[in-house]
Amino acid sequence: MKGAQVVDKAVIAVAGYGSRFFPIGKSVNKCMLPILNRPVVELAVADCLAAGVRQIALVTAPGETGRQVRHYFSHDPDLEAHFTERGWQAKYEILADLHRGAEFTFLEQPRDDRYGTAVPAMVASTFIDGDDFLFLAGDDLLLRPGGGSDLADLVAERRHAGTPAAIAAATVPGTDAGRYGILVTRHDEHGNRLLEAIVEKPEHHRDPVAHINISRALLPGDFTDYLDTLKCAANGEYQSTDAIEDYARDHDVLVHPVAGQYHDCGNTAGWLAANLAAAHAQGITLPAPSGLAST
Repeated sequence: MKGAQVVDKAVIAVAGYGSRFFPIGKSVNKCMLPILNRPVVELAVADCLAAGVRQIALVTAPGETGRQVRHYFSHDPDLEAHFTERGWQAKYEILADLHRGAEFTFLEQPRDDRYGTAVPAMVASTFIDGDDFLFLAGDDLLLRPGGGSDLADLVAERRHAGTPAAIAAATVPGTDAGRYGILVTRHDEHGNRLLEAIVEKPEHHRDPVAHINISRALLPGDFTDYLDTLKCAANGEYQSTDAIEDYARDHDVLVHPVAGQYHDCGNTAGWLAANLAAAHAQGITLPAPSGLAST
């Protein structure tokens, strides 16, 4: 299994239209919306770095929203010099550490007849080049106030289980299962939880808890073969979950429940909840909303 011990590459998908954030989504990439003072995608990048990744492909949309991502993750020596002249080195050092931490590749996903969660990995096939890689969405957030990295855990658990692939899962009450893609699992003789199927928003879920897909996976280089044969789903999209299901029919895919608190920042309510959770984790006291003035 190539790259079984070290995972050096990650592909982060940030090419969505951001339609749930329109009209601001027209000009601002949803992955660049802040969690406190850091864009949500930077927190995903930080998790990749903590897992040992040093080559990161960011798959962006064409136009302004893609330019924002490229600018943020590219070193700006003039801006750094400007901050240094004013004694603000510490402010820019956060970005400088990020730029030193990894080599960033920017890939543009064309607006053509292909759309869906699998397309960024298709676009990045040359970058992947047969190596193991982390594949994640840039608008999801895992908060771990106590420290640690869920992607580092995913890499370690995949290595321990000896499976070629692994997928991260969040745990939710069974009553909420109908809102998510549910990971149906089985156990092997060693007690490892392995993927059997991914069921999108099931009408009935009898178990007290459910493991849900959170768009973070560790995949082997030959996963791209399954992307090459992936068929368009009934909704007109090429879905990464379909390719992962296809792969799981032929290979063991470990399902690893994460320790972090999952937030879907791809919608307004999830993004606001993530900011409140981040503020709470950092001990930031928010002012109570003022009442309406009496008339």
